[in-house]
Amino acid sequence: MTTATHTRRLRIAIGGIGIESSTFCPHRSTADDFRQTRGQDLLDRYTWTQPDSDLAGLVEWVPLLHATALPGGPVEAASYLLLKDELVERVRAAGPLDGMVYDLHGAMSVIGLADAEGDLTEAVRAALDFVGTPGDPDHGRPLMSAAMDLHGNVSRRFAEPLDLLTAHRMAPHEDAWDTRERAALKLVERLALPEERRRPHRAWVQVPVLLPGEKTSTRLEPAKGLYGRLPGIEAKPGIVDAAIWVGYAWADQPRCRAAVVVTGDDAELAAAEAESLAREYWDVRRDFVFVGPTGTADECIERAVASDKRPFLISDSGDNPTAGGAGDLAHMLGKLLEREEIASGRVTAVHPGIMDPAAVAACFEAGVGAEVTLGIGNKVDTTQGGPYELTGKVTALQKAADKADGAEGGAYDRGCDMAAITTGGLTVVVTERRKPFHTLADFTGPAEGGLGIDPRTFDLVVVKIGYLEPELYDMAADWLLALTPGGVDQDLLRLGHHKVARPLYPFDDDAYEDGTGPDLTPVLL
Repeated sequence: MTTATHTRRLRIAIGGIGIESSTFCPHRSTADDFRQTRGQDLLDRYTWTQPDSDLAGLVEWVPLLHATALPGGPVEAASYLLLKDELVERVRAAGPLDGMVYDLHGAMSVIGLADAEGDLTEAVRAALDFVGTPGDPDHGRPLMSAAMDLHGNVSRRFAEPLDLLTAHRMAPHEDAWDTRERAALKLVERLALPEERRRPHRAWVQVPVLLPGEKTSTRLEPAKGLYGRLPGIEAKPGIVDAAIWVGYAWADQPRCRAAVVVTGDDAELAAAEAESLAREYWDVRRDFVFVGPTGTADECIERAVASDKRPFLISDSGDNPTAGGAGDLAHMLGKLLEREEIASGRVTAVHPGIMDPAAVAACFEAGVGAEVTLGIGNKVDTTQGGPYELTGKVTALQKAADKADGAEGGAYDRGCDMAAITTGGLTVVVTERRKPFHTLADFTGPAEGGLGIDPRTFDLVVVKIGYLEPELYDMAADWLLALTPGGVDQDLLRLGHHKVARPLYPFDDDAYEDGTGPDLTPVLL
C-alpha cells in the first residue's frame, strides 16, 4: 500500500445501513429488526480497525452507526428515517473527516421510495461535504468508499456520489469481510495521494438482466468465470477496482438489474474493461442455471425419500428469510406430512424454522413432553391459505440466546425462543422471530438449554434457504432446490414485476432478437 504523505493520521468514518428487502413479501421491517452498532462495538467488527492492524498508525477510525437486519419485507418509512437521520447527524457531528467506509448491502426497499440507497447516499454525501474542509490542501473533500453485496442494485443516482465502490466476488459470500477490508484499504491508498489525484473515474453501466442469486452462484459457470476476471482487471496499471452486481431479483423497482463498475485513473481503460464485462454478462445471460437440481416441493420430497443419500437436504427456496421471504409459510410442512413414509416415521425429517410466536408460546406453556395441537405458520404470508393444523409432542425448547456479532450472518441473526414439535418422523422447529438455519449450531443451540437437534441424524433436512451455505453444503450427502412459492419465488415471471425498466431479461426473452443488442456503453462518473 502506498505510504500516506500526511503528517497526521487520517480520520475515516465507518457506517451504513444494510438490508435486502423483497417488495413481494408481506412482512414489514422496522428499526427493531436492525442490529444497531455504535462506538467501540462498531470498531470491533473489523480486523483492520484494531490497534495491531497495519493501518493503526495511519488512521483514526471514527465509528458512526452501522445497522443491519435479516432480509425481509420493505422497511417502514418511519424506521428508515430514524436510522438515516441518525447516520447523517453522526457524520455531521464527527468533525473534519478525510473519508468514510460505507458498509451496506444495496438492496434495501423502503415504503414510498424507489431507490432507498440512492436517497441515503445523497444524504450521507451531503453530510460528508459539510464536514470536509476543501480549503485545506491536507484535508480536502472527503472520499466515500462503499463495500456492498453483489446482490445489491447500483443505480446511477446511488453510484454518482461515491468515490469508490466494490462488491463481494463470491456467492455464497465467503469473502464478505474481505470485501469490506478491500474497500477500506483502497480508500486509504487514495487518500495517500495528492488531493487532485485522489478521486478516480468510475465507469458505470447497467446490464438489462435480472436473475436470482440461485442462478448466479460463483460456484458455477458463467458467474465463476465472470467474477474470476475481476482480480486480473484490478491488477492492470491504471485500474483501482472492478466489480459486478447481479442485482436483487425480488424487488420491483427500475434500478433492479445487473451492473458493472470499473474504477481507475485511466478513464479510457476503465470504460473498456467495464464494457467488456457488461458485454460478456449479456452474451451469457441464457447460460445461467440453478446452482443445484430443482423440482417442485412434491418432486423434491419424493426423490429425497427414495434416495439412499443421508442426510438429504432440500431448500425451501421461495420462503427463504435470508433472501427476504416471510419465513412463516407452512407449504413444505404440509407437503412433508402428506408422505406416508414421513408421517409413519419410517423416514425421518427435520424442518426448521417456521416463524410463529404464538405457536412457540403455546409450546413453552405446555412444556417438553406435552402433546399440542397448533395452527402453524401462514400468518404473515397468507398467500398459501391459513395456518397448518399440526398435532404432535413438544420435544425441545430453547430460550433466546443472542448470537455474538462475529461471523457473517451473526450480525443479523438475533436470538429468539424456539420450540421443536415431533409428529411421526417429522420434527418441525417453530421460532419466535424470523431466523435462518445455516450452521449446525443453529440446530443444536447452546450447550445447555438448546434444542439439541443434530440434523446429520435425520434422513431429510428441509431448510428455508436458497443455495446452501458452506456448512450445510458440506453436510449434505445430496440436495435439491425446491421451487416453492413465497416472497422470494425463484420463478420471477409469476411474481408480477411491473415497475422494472423494460426490456429486461428474462421478462423479455426475445428482446434485441434483431441483433442490435442493448447499449452497454459505460458512463464515466
